[in-house]
Amino acid sequence: MDYEPVIGLETHAELLTESKLWCRCSTRFGRAPNSQTCPVCLGMPGVLPVLNVKAFELALRAALALNCQLNRTTFFDRKNYYYPDLPKNYQISQNYCNLGVDGHLEIPLDGDVRRVGILNVHLEEDAGKNVHAEHPGADYSLVDLNRAGTPLLEVVTAPDMHSVEEADAFMHTLRQVLLYTQVSDCKMQEGSLRFEASISMRPAGTDGLGARVEIKNLNSMKAVRGALEREIRRQTSLLKSGEAVQQETRLWDEVRERTNRMRTKEEAQDYRYFPEPDLLPVEVTNEMLQRVRESVPELPLQRRRRFCDELGLSEYDATVLCDQKEVGDYFEACLAAHGSPKSIANWIINEVLREVNERKVSMEEFEVPPERLAELVRLTDEGRINANVARDIMTKMIRTGKDAAMLVQEEGVEQISDGAALEPVIEQVIRDNPDTVQDYLGGRKQAVGPLVGQVMKLTRGRADPKLVNQMLREKLDRL
Repeated sequence: MDYEPVIGLETHAELLTESKLWCRCSTRFGRAPNSQTCPVCLGMPGVLPVLNVKAFELALRAALALNCQLNRTTFFDRKNYYYPDLPKNYQISQNYCNLGVDGHLEIPLDGDVRRVGILNVHLEEDAGKNVHAEHPGADYSLVDLNRAGTPLLEVVTAPDMHSVEEADAFMHTLRQVLLYTQVSDCKMQEGSLRFEASISMRPAGTDGLGARVEIKNLNSMKAVRGALEREIRRQTSLLKSGEAVQQETRLWDEVRERTNRMRTKEEAQDYRYFPEPDLLPVEVTNEMLQRVRESVPELPLQRRRRFCDELGLSEYDATVLCDQKEVGDYFEACLAAHGSPKSIANWIINEVLREVNERKVSMEEFEVPPERLAELVRLTDEGRINANVARDIMTKMIRTGKDAAMLVQEEGVEQISDGAALEPVIEQVIRDNPDTVQDYLGGRKQAVGPLVGQVMKLTRGRADPKLVNQMLREKLDRL
């Protein structure tokens, strides 16, 4: 019997706020351990939480971007569970009345678009971090509570995915949405985006669900993919040998590339949820909803479709430009200054992104503003400079901060597109290279390339290479 996987993902994203969910302590990453704490996030007796409105509105923005139905009045619950890194031994979360429910996210896969259901989107507080001593013989762990109380968005999918590739596409698409909406910085290396996977196996072609295994300790998308692949093999092997798969939580061991049993899986009742008595219900007013709805930008999939349908870009070009919101914004700002979508797309993809990737700078740090790059592209499109000169000009624009027209004038590199001006240079090159000319006349038509190169050298790169190629062929064919 063949089996197929049924996969669901839980995503935790730290929200892009400057302070924590219930207090004013900073959320900045990398500070000295336990330096960003107060009686509230330390869980001291008698303290009261106060909701961070910015965090609530960011969670609301995410729910809207994920096409959720909203609970206009929502409240928080206590999730009772022993957390060594959350001192009050319960987490303030949402269980009975999530902020958003019954949503979906469209993901691109294999040239098609698939829809993954979103069961719920809710807001909760993050726990701290256990730091385990790594030197031999150490018998202690340390606790850093800087992260305790950080606003955390949880996105829970329906069990709608049936391959590792589909789960991978979902993770990348969700990350794009969270970045586009500026809900989270999604820095996995800092723990601000984390995934947990649930997987069961069932006979292929059936609709039932098998025993569900949840996998934790997934610190990267690569880890999620590896854990799912390993768990598919493990569960399939058990089922084919007639053994049952146990419902449990397992940990991913990235070094040994295997999952290990952690504990039997708790159900909701094991957490003894009850409404948080120290927080009032939150009403999403019409004014708040309208304000947050207007803050949701055009999302990457819709933007990619528009670039293809309205601007005539290829699927590849549109995908590259829309991968990061800042790149798409830069492209559209260039387009507003010079309405040539394909030329601008080529320059950004082939030159600008190469430059920022090589120097490891962001688009915000790139020294050439959109309107100046648009001017450079216009000079190239108009034939005033050729592509090689334009690349050199962009390098000098980065270094000097000058605009393209000024540098073209200072450098004296405006393209020679006048045939009469090129005529004597071409005749000289033909006279000075008789062997290459004979190769061409003998049938080796690619020999025109070195001749074009000689013309470009004599004109210091200013000649229009297309015109040079054309004039050379016409003259040679008449010999």
